[in-house]
Amino acid sequence: MKPNVGILGLGIIGSRVAENLRKAGHEVFVWSRSARPVPNFLASPREVAGAASIIQIFVRDSAALLDALEDMKPALKAGHLVMNHATVSKKATLQAAQIVEDTGAAFLDAPFTGSKMAAQNGKLCYYIGGSDLLLERARPVLEASAAKILPLGGVGEAMVLKIVTNLVSAVIVEAVAEAADITKANGIPLERLHQALESNANYSTLIGMKLPAIIKGDFEPHFALRNMLKDADFARELAAQAGLTTPALECTAAAMRAGVDAGKGDLDFSVIGQR
Repeated sequence: MKPNVGILGLGIIGSRVAENLRKAGHEVFVWSRSARPVPNFLASPREVAGAASIIQIFVRDSAALLDALEDMKPALKAGHLVMNHATVSKKATLQAAQIVEDTGAAFLDAPFTGSKMAAQNGKLCYYIGGSDLLLERARPVLEASAAKILPLGGVGEAMVLKIVTNLVSAVIVEAVAEAADITKANGIPLERLHQALESNANYSTLIGMKLPAIIKGDFEPHFALRNMLKDADFARELAAQAGLTTPALECTAAAMRAGVDAGKGDLDFSVIGQR
């Protein structure tokens, strides 16, 4: 028998993970702040914990994660496994683990990389912080939406790695946007920039996704600008705690903050290239 799975958060990723779990034969119970016309939508995180032994969390931020766990706490017990996939601060990750473990339940730090189409096609990559034994229990559930599952240390360590990899993505897209501005200013079609980059050593899947969006002005959200800014601020916090300076991150975060302030926060973060 496949275990029942609970999903908290039905945004771009959570909704698609839930659908892949259903296709894989799991009974899936779901909750989101906004009611959705989907099977087994329940009224609270606590009700989800009462219906499912494995819970995957895809809420927006640290506060939403901790609120959901506090609501679930009376229903959690030994036998529950809670996985947080939301990108939150390292501090919130450790707090979340403590809340869960105090009930006798188990916790995995499990942020992911991959956006809308990766989630839809079951091709996410999960970064795992936690014990190998818990991962083996979680693996059949994660495989419903994953192309790769990477053990990366203890609780909190996987989250740090997710935060810093998003830092790299944000800085690259800002660099591509600046390259596009210079290209246009010299009267060169942006399609030629794409051609040039395709044969350059720095070309990547990310550039291949985001430069065409910048060229077309198509900023349908795959990863919202406000979420990337949130993650950049987590990276800035980690750097400050370590006494590090991060000039590339600082200017990229400032550009993203200007975009959010201009009302572009719910668009894809490639909108950073819209001047």
